[in-house]
Amino acid sequence: MILSGKKLRASNYNLEEKVVAIKRVTKVVEGGRRFSSSAVVVVGNGDGIVGYGLGKAKELTDAIAKGVEAAKRNLIKVPILRDTIPHSSVGKYGGGNVLIQPAASGTGVIAGGGVRIVLESVGIKNVLSKSQGSSNPHNVVKATFKALLQLRDPITIAKQRGITLDKVFNG
Repeated sequence: MILSGKKLRASNYNLEEKVVAIKRVTKVVEGGRRFSSSAVVVVGNGDGIVGYGLGKAKELTDAIAKGVEAAKRNLIKVPILRDTIPHSSVGKYGGGNVLIQPAASGTGVIAGGGVRIVLESVGIKNVLSKSQGSSNPHNVVKATFKALLQLRDPITIAKQRGITLDKVFNG
């Protein structure tokens, strides 16, 4: 995953983990079947820090633990403005497309599946989203992260353009 800025340490944050999807896969061998598990996990502190990971192992608990470790290595910081996102964004990964839009206070998280889990883990309370194309949870989570990585804070935009914060909001 592409990180924006410096690397974040998981030990600095109180992260809560949520399992997005669990999959049991089977490999047929000469002696019979071999089962293994795969888990997509999202961790977040509810205050703009979030990460995702994929864990694979023979046992389900080991797969979840591996997913949590991978998620803690892939943390990103997401700008949150008045309990929503600063602007609309589209993320694409594989066959999955995710659109996220800011929403008025009191709207809630209008999202489904993996998108909802990611947005709630970030700490966004009001947002509209639409997931199109692939419903594969892994692709949907990655597309959501790509959309979140495109978000920019109004303060950094004002500094980059050399204008006041009022001009960023009012054009």
